[in-house]
Amino acid sequence: MNFGLFPLAVIQSILLTLGQVTLKFGLMRMEPFGWTRSFWISVFANWQFALSGICFGAASLLWMYILKHYPLSSSYPLVSLSYVFGLLAAMVFFQEEVDFYKWLGVSLIVLGCFIIAN
Repeated sequence: MNFGLFPLAVIQSILLTLGQVTLKFGLMRMEPFGWTRSFWISVFANWQFALSGICFGAASLLWMYILKHYPLSSSYPLVSLSYVFGLLAAMVFFQEEVDFYKWLGVSLIVLGCFIIAN
């Protein structure tokens, strides 16, 4: 199966973003850091924290595939798509407000990714 670089980079960026979102949700459920038994139970019993690791692992495996099959000079800049998906996730999952300048920055990232991918 031969996919193009851009769709693979989008999938990889979405996996990275899902990893960040689930990590944030997991961290919000954890107790404050400490060398206590209750802290470590809150770490290992936290399914969002585990899911973030799975997302990051899948993103890393896909990244290895991308690096093996595509030039680094084209592949690496497309990682910045994760900033775009991160901004959207911040709005959807955490009700963060996004001002004009953030939208402008994200628009420039998307434009740059399209230029690089073609």
